[in-house]
Amino acid sequence: MAIVVNLDVMMAKRKMSVTELANKVDITMANLSILKNNKAKAVRFTTLDAICRALDCQPGDILEYVKEVDNG
Repeated sequence: MAIVVNLDVMMAKRKMSVTELANKVDITMANLSILKNNKAKAVRFTTLDAICRALDCQPGDILEYVKEVDNG
């Protein structure tokens, strides 16, 4: 996938645990872990907004576009 979620990086910068962020964002720890581990297929803007508010960051601090390498 070309979009990489760097949520763990921002959480480390803010010294925030998965449990703390899940509580602040009102999302299950399971769903937050899916997002954090780049397993999510989509993210709602409301969830992204809540994460940015909780971590005091911009969406671009969490989401990164990485060009895929063509092996064909």
